[in-house]
Order: sequence, then C-alpha cells, then structure tokens
Amino acid sequence: MSFEKILIANRGEIACRVIASAQSLGYRTVAVFSEADAGARHVSLADEAVCIGPATAAHSYLNSEALLDACRRSGADAVHPGYGFLSENADFAEACAAAGVTFIGPPPAAIRLMGSKRLSKIAMQEAGVPCVPGYQGEAQDDDTLIREAERVGLPLMIKASAGGGGRGMRVVTDAADIPAQLKSARQEAKSSFGNDELILERAVVNPRHVEIQVFGDHHGQVIHLGERDCSVQRRHQKVVEEAPSPAVDEALRARMGEAAVNAARACDYVGAGTVEFLLADNGDFFFLEMNTRLQVEHPVTELVTGQDLVAWQLRVAAGAPLPLTQEQVTLSGHAMEVRLYAEDPARHYLPQTGTVARWRPASGDGVRVDHGLVDGAEVGSHYDPMLAKIIAFGASRDEARRRLIRAVEDTELMGLDDNRRFLAAILRHPRFADGQATTAFIGGDFADDPALRPLAPPNALWGLAALLLARTGSSGRADGAGRQRGYDGWHSSGLGAQPLVLAAGEEERTLYLTPSGLRDGPALTLDRVDADGGLVATLDGVRRHYRWWRDGEQLWLQDGALRVVFEDRTHRAGAGADGPGSGRIQAPMDGALTEVTVATGDRVTRGQVIAVLEAMKMEHSLSADCDGVVEAVNATAGDQVRRQQVLVTVTPDAP
Repeated sequence: MSFEKILIANRGEIACRVIASAQSLGYRTVAVFSEADAGARHVSLADEAVCIGPATAAHSYLNSEALLDACRRSGADAVHPGYGFLSENADFAEACAAAGVTFIGPPPAAIRLMGSKRLSKIAMQEAGVPCVPGYQGEAQDDDTLIREAERVGLPLMIKASAGGGGRGMRVVTDAADIPAQLKSARQEAKSSFGNDELILERAVVNPRHVEIQVFGDHHGQVIHLGERDCSVQRRHQKVVEEAPSPAVDEALRARMGEAAVNAARACDYVGAGTVEFLLADNGDFFFLEMNTRLQVEHPVTELVTGQDLVAWQLRVAAGAPLPLTQEQVTLSGHAMEVRLYAEDPARHYLPQTGTVARWRPASGDGVRVDHGLVDGAEVGSHYDPMLAKIIAFGASRDEARRRLIRAVEDTELMGLDDNRRFLAAILRHPRFADGQATTAFIGGDFADDPALRPLAPPNALWGLAALLLARTGSSGRADGAGRQRGYDGWHSSGLGAQPLVLAAGEEERTLYLTPSGLRDGPALTLDRVDADGGLVATLDGVRRHYRWWRDGEQLWLQDGALRVVFEDRTHRAGAGADGPGSGRIQAPMDGALTEVTVATGDRVTRGQVIAVLEAMKMEHSLSADCDGVVEAVNATAGDQVRRQQVLVTVTPDAP
C-alpha cells in the first residue's frame, strides 16, 4: 500500500489543505483543475498539475476517467478525494483500485453502505446504535409510505435515501400534507441524486446536531476523537461548527463515542469518517448518517486534539497503524469554525459571482484560515459558493468565540459580496454565546436579525466615501503620502462647495465637499490613505481603521464585518434604466437557465415567476418586477447566461 505521489481529486481550500500535509510528509503532489481553475491557488501549490476538462463539474472534477488518466500521465499512485465531488463514490474507489492507485479513503463497501440512508439505518439498528423510529423498507409505493408515515406519527421527516445537504428532505406537521410532500421529496431526490428512494423518520424537535470523528486502520483498530457541534444550520447546511460541544459532558461523550465506534466497526471502516447524531434535550441521541470522508469542519477537531487528520489519513492509507490509542486521545481548549460564502444573506442568501479584487485573510494568535483564494480569482457559477473557512482556537469557548468574531471582521474580501456580517451577528447573538443554539436557531431566534436585512449605511460611511473619492481622484489611487490626487471640479479657492452624488444599494445622496472637508456632515477627517487598502480616519475625535478598494466609479469600504459598495454618480447623465420596476429582468449571477415560463405578448403581474436559473448547485426563481406585457424574451431554457444579462423585458403598465 505504499505510494509516493498523491493526486488531489478536488479544488479550492480542501485541495490546498491536503497538499500542505502531503508535502510536509515528503509526498509529491499533483493538482487537477478545470479550464475555469487554471489560475487557482491549489494549482500553484502542487508540484504538478493536470487539466482535466471544461468548467462544468460533470466534465472535470466528477469525471473519474479524466482523473485516472491524470494519474497515469503524472505517475500519481494515490488519490485523495477531499470532500464533495467523488469523495463518497464507491465506483470511483473501485476504479482506483482496478487501476493500481491507492484510494485514500474507506473501502468501497463501506462507502456504498453508508451512502444509503435506508441500508445504513438498518445496519445501525443491527449494530445496536440508537436510531430514530421510522420506516426504511424496500416498498416505496405511495400507499405503503403513507401508511408508514401515519404509523411513525407527526412531526414527520421525509428524507431522500441517497441524499445530503438538505435536498429531498421535508418536515411534515399536518397529516393532510403527507401525499404532496412525498411527491415533492421524491421528485427532488430523483433530480438531485438519480435515486427517488425515501425513508421516513419521526422528527426530533429542536435537537442539536452533534457528530463524532472516528478513525479506523487496516489492523482492526477503531477510535474516536471527540465530538463537534454543528447545530447552527441554514436549510440543513452547516454554518458554524465547534469542538467540543457545549451540550456534551464526559459521560455523554463516552456513550456517543462508543456508539460511533460501533457504527464504524459494523462496516469494517478504515480511514477518517464522521458519525452524525441528533441530540435531544434530555440527553438521548439518535443516528443520523455517516459521512465516509473528511468533513469540512475537521479543523476544529485538529485544534482541540493537536492532531493533523489529513496526515492520519495518509499514514493509514499507507498501512500504518493509528498514531494514538483511545486512551491517548485528549481534548484541550475550544475551537470554532465558520464558512465564508460568496452569498448575500439579505437577499435570501443569493449566491454571488465575480472577481476577487483583494483577499487578505485574518491572522493572529489562535486564528487559522483555510482557503483557496488569490487576488484576481474568478468566482463563477459552476461550483459551491464556499470560499474559505475561518477558524479560531482559545483556552475557553468564549475566548475562541471572541477571537473568531475578530477574525471574521478582520478578513478582507473585496470584489464580491459575502456573508461575514451574517457570521459575526450569529457569533454575537446571546443565545449562541450562551451555548444554547439548536438546529432551530437561525429559523427561530435569529430570523429577525438585522444581518438578514438590506443594509442602510451609517452617515459616517457616506461621508468617508465622499472624502476618499476626492482623495483618490479619478485614478482610484492615493500617492505615497496619502495626499489628495485631485477630484475633477473640486476647487481649492474656497469658493463654494462641490457636489458629489453617491449611491449605495437603492439609496442616493448628494454630499458637498469644501477644501476643509464635508459641508453639513459629521466631524470626519482622513488621516491616512494607503495604496494597499488601509485607511485611518477620525470621527468625532476617535481614530479608526478601515479598509478600501476602488474600481472606477465603485468604491468598497469595510468597517469590521460591515462592508458597503458606493457608486460615484456625480458625472452620470440621468438615472439608470435597470432599477426596480423597470421591467428589465436580469440574471442575478452567472448560471444556466433551466426554465422560461413566459412568451412575448404575455401579460404578467408583479412577483410572477418568469424564469428559473440554476447556479452553484441551487435553483433561483426570477420574478417580474412590475405589472405589464412581455415585450421580449432574450434567452431560452438551456442557455448559459451571464450576471446582469437582460433575460426578459416587460413593458410596465401606465401609472
């Protein structure tokens, strides 16, 4: 089982993470990349790199033949799949073995068993692992499922047997809704996974999501490395993870750990895996699923155990025994992780595409940022919108939380929207700070948080934007001393004030500049403007640090987790024609148009769905922004469209 060169069958931050550990152990590494990722960070970090196809995942990162051909061409004799893509694909693991390439993961039989929620639950029941009461039988006809749903009782959870990430999952609280929800879940399961098999479970109300990291080797040893709490979720997608769980004591950890080890033994598990449980408030826990790969949130376990889990994977795959026994595993301190996404939480978490103009991850004591970003990177619609993981470690939970808040706020990402303000608000929320958040937290306690609403920039940032635009001038740069490079029409004679028209979101303001600063504005001065994006300003006698970036008429200002994009409209002739109510329906991001529901001449009403766009593994409905008649349809189902491309034009009704 020895190997010398590892091909990483993945991209982004996990590819960079695996490359780092592999190289530290002396292995040569091979990156693979799609045509869209030719300039990606993971490509430059590896010793060698092979292009495996066009941008679409199906023709590149999901193309097992292309990956094995890359092994042949580069001489790689092992494959690390990361997570996602083919990491839990038993056929790919078998194909690697047939090609004489070591698959750094569990045996195909374990992947196949645990990839089925129905079969894995049966196996767990036989192994004595606690499971939620439900139905996981072979009969899948409507009559059987409806009858079993009535037996299981409400609230009911319907799940796609082959599913994950919340797809094909429905919660039913009214028995009359069961037939419709079964149909909906089955259709989504078939579309997402090519398998419409369902299981039924009694829904556990407001549980915690607690998972156990397990590891097995080829010598029959299986141990666990403690738990992670992943309760803070949005639509069954994890947002915040931490270790250890604030709800788990030593006794409960021992019981859950034993159950997880039994689950792994039941499928002859080898390598890194995670057994996920639902934890009720009375201490009862129930098997949810097993992920037969490295988890996104593995860094928090690494920080509290002091172990490199990727290094463990490589050693185990090479035939070595586990580095520690169960008795030697110790937990120290506390770690938290958040996922940085290219998305806008204030617009229903709409994924964002664009160019990374500037990326400066946070640093400092106890801070770790796993990422695959470089300045100039293109974030497109072909892959998941997760950009990075920001992680913090502390001696206590509150120390880790404080460090993570600062790290989130200090991380600089310019050029496209992200969820940093959303993340910081979660970490500051009293219920999360007290360690009381369950899976219902975001939908309940956090549902009305200001971080989920469009931002109204404070007056100080409007003033700061005006002064900075004047300081940097039309070139968008400050000189070495940060002195004014001049603003067209801003005279130093003191004769009157120069108007400056700025817009942020849907708000537009006119501010007036004089040689001494803002007229009728806050007591604000610029003390230093650095070419690298640093900015120091004094507001009401208090000096503060900000970050900035300018691209033509756009100015990005960052104040901690708060970031605002201002547009200089001073020299624009008239208002734009693409605002709300214009009738020009634009693509909010790059993607594939899957459906167009209107034709030229149709009458539509405001809010009516007129098209469906698929991007970043999600579907987004586009609606008419006014009542009127369709004047033109500029794209059809199946088209690849670009951000801000006009798809449908509606002639608004006369007021």
